[in-house]
Amino acid sequence: MTCKLSLATLAEAAKTAAIPAYDRASLKAGIVHFGVGNFHRAHQAIYLDDLFNAGSDHNWAIIGAGVLPSDAAMRDKLAAQDFLTTVVEQDNNRTAARVTAPMIDILPVGEPDVIIAKLADPEIRIVSMTITEGGYFIDASGKFNPAHPAIVADGQNPSAPKTVFGLIVAGLKARKDKGIAPFTVMSCDNIPHNGVVTANAVIGTAQLSDPTFADWIKANVSFPNGMVDRITPATSQREIDFLKDNFDIEDNWPVYCEEFKQWVLEDKFPMGRPALEKVGVTFVPDVTPYEHMKIRILNGGHAAIAYPAALMDIHFVHESMENDLIRAFLAKLENEEIIPIVPPVPDTSLADYFKLIEHRFLNPKIADTIPRLAQDGSNRQPKFILPSTLDNLRQGKDVVGLALVSALWCRYFFGKSDSGKDIVFNDASADRLHEAAVKAKDDPAAFLVFDDIFGEAAKSELFRKRFSHALKTLWEKGTKETLQLYLDGKLAV
Repeated sequence: MTCKLSLATLAEAAKTAAIPAYDRASLKAGIVHFGVGNFHRAHQAIYLDDLFNAGSDHNWAIIGAGVLPSDAAMRDKLAAQDFLTTVVEQDNNRTAARVTAPMIDILPVGEPDVIIAKLADPEIRIVSMTITEGGYFIDASGKFNPAHPAIVADGQNPSAPKTVFGLIVAGLKARKDKGIAPFTVMSCDNIPHNGVVTANAVIGTAQLSDPTFADWIKANVSFPNGMVDRITPATSQREIDFLKDNFDIEDNWPVYCEEFKQWVLEDKFPMGRPALEKVGVTFVPDVTPYEHMKIRILNGGHAAIAYPAALMDIHFVHESMENDLIRAFLAKLENEEIIPIVPPVPDTSLADYFKLIEHRFLNPKIADTIPRLAQDGSNRQPKFILPSTLDNLRQGKDVVGLALVSALWCRYFFGKSDSGKDIVFNDASADRLHEAAVKAKDDPAAFLVFDDIFGEAAKSELFRKRFSHALKTLWEKGTKETLQLYLDGKLAV
């Protein structure tokens, strides 16, 4: 007999899953979080759930918020189960479910007055976000783009904003007008120096309507940088059914993730923060070394295997790592062109870190998919791959492997796998990338015209040469043989 998840059915859920050790009624909100997706509920919310289970800091519960139609859909799903979430943690030898309850509400989407009022609540001391790499209105160089139509619209209508950053600006303005100290703004997205990126977006948005207030934000609001890590695939009907069949719990949108998680955070919270160090968060004065390690080695590794796997009709990440060619390609790329340019990380062996990454990528239970890794490449390539390319070029080193990654991405955007199967794109820039990839079959340089993606790398003669040769080889010989040529040291010309 299955139970439909709710506060009223927690005792039934406890037969197969861990449930909160705290009374949800004891919680009081201290955080507004934008973007209540899978990663947030498998990461930040889990750390808070652990803290609450330990009997600490019950005045730091979460209120969700969002601006997209998907946020409204998530609100409906979670509201129907009292904002509870079942998180299924999976390792090679273990699968366990837990019901988490650190979220007490989600604000209505499309009602800026309601969201601004909550942001102005003095009990809210942190505003956090997971809005994906593409949600920050930045270009390949990491600069905020104030000319984006959505940002321009918020600049023209600051009292009725529609973006996350416009809402944050309005919330800070309301607090200042009421004499309430500003909240801390904390990004939880996979972006180098995500705090700096967020500050640029918030201040840049404010600049359009009130330059004086923008200066006030710059002087008074804290934006700590943080590094977050936990592999969290998308939820489908498969995951919903698995939970029901194996744990007798009906959850409208459960979250599946690996056991491993990591959070490294700069301790810059003038309005206070939950004692997250009690549950495994590492607080440091500078997150930069950890960021470089994770974004270059893990996220860069994901980007590297996504496109050869897609071209070889491989669906799951663990299956791609079980392919000898792809796994060897990743290892050679990491050990020769990525790890050597990652700065040292305190008390960390980068070689051991990569071994851990390989183990995580090989986890069959997580069922992470190649389409998830391949999505949004126009935002991910400039953040996860091309910085390593540029660092190698600046140091006078070769980029045979990294140029091959970019060529594989171009070949992917032609729209057909090596076997002729259609590839379904999930990228805001899909149309222009596909058009350029078709042209690049005959003229590889046609794919390097996007300054917002390739930036300085496209100006390098060596990179253009390596990219062009790799792409031509992919078309002439196919993905498998091209990977083998790279492994044999015969791809460079």
